[in-house]
Amino acid sequence: MQKYRDQLDELRREFSVRDLPDIRFFQFGMGNRKKLIYKNGTLYDPFTGEMYRVWPMQSEKIIPNEYRVIISTESGRDVVIFENESGMFIREGSKTLQVEQTDALVKLPEFERYRYSEVLKVLHHEILINIVDSKPLPNFLVYSNPWRRDGAMMAMCLDSTGNLSLIRDWVMSIRDPYDRNNAGETEADNLGQTLFLVSLFSDMTHPVVPAILKEILHYEVRSGQEVYICGRSDFHEVPAYQTKWLKYGLLSLGLPDHYTIPKVQDDYASLFWWHYRESYLTGTTDAYEEWGMDKDPYPKYPYIGWAADHFHGKRRNAISNRDYPLSWEQDASQADYSGMKPIDEIFVKERISIPHTWHASEMFLYLLEFK
Repeated sequence: MQKYRDQLDELRREFSVRDLPDIRFFQFGMGNRKKLIYKNGTLYDPFTGEMYRVWPMQSEKIIPNEYRVIISTESGRDVVIFENESGMFIREGSKTLQVEQTDALVKLPEFERYRYSEVLKVLHHEILINIVDSKPLPNFLVYSNPWRRDGAMMAMCLDSTGNLSLIRDWVMSIRDPYDRNNAGETEADNLGQTLFLVSLFSDMTHPVVPAILKEILHYEVRSGQEVYICGRSDFHEVPAYQTKWLKYGLLSLGLPDHYTIPKVQDDYASLFWWHYRESYLTGTTDAYEEWGMDKDPYPKYPYIGWAADHFHGKRRNAISNRDYPLSWEQDASQADYSGMKPIDEIFVKERISIPHTWHASEMFLYLLEFK
């Protein structure tokens, strides 16, 4: 725990910090396992409200980087709740029992080669905890459907840790080129994101691929000899970002690509940081600045800033001031914040979901570069 806190202190000095509500809890059920929440000596099901176990608590220690909670009970007995690659367990005295419906396997690297190894473990947990029945969710309490954008970023993290198989069933079941989560809009960046996701498990014979290739034509824009796509994502046009995703999806599947990334003002262009960097228009105003996050000590959409930092090689954006969780999203238009009630009413009132997988993924992928 001390090593984890030392790394957090160093990271906060390099980046910045946001104060989040001081609510002590921990989530269990990484990957496709039963979800349970620990809080104040109680282990409960957030979906049904069922109290799984209750212990008269004298003190507690939550150790996020070990996926572990230690409870000192009023009777003087220690209870250890922990999760590992094999499942979730409860140890009381000499007895250790596995919690039912938690035997699905996950891989939990130690990240020894990285400067922020213990932080990476916690971010990895925040990603894994939000996989439900193979669906990679932004936050399993406030979102019921996967978003292709968030899912694609989660997939990059899962690929790096050997956990891609956890979302295979969801990817193979996709038939619609769009997730339609933003007020039902068909967002053009979904096309490339879906192609990329398909490439992780299949090829051009996947049923959604022909549908995507047909949809692309609706967004094509011709400018001289160049062709790119332009549609709406997050309720505005971002052609450079959308075309980058399309090209990356086509490349991932080995499909023909005749598109050129337009060098235009696009506030989402820096969100795509891992390829096609040469196409960036110098002087572009990123969403980080355009949305005022460079002046906001409490950014609502921190993944935007972390992606921009990754693109530009800067260190401006925030992590939580709490040991756990480290990621969040606030005041999102499509989130149902009543889902946070099982953790605490304050998150409903302040419209905060924690953790959040796009934020956790952007931090995770950036910190992988710190060795």
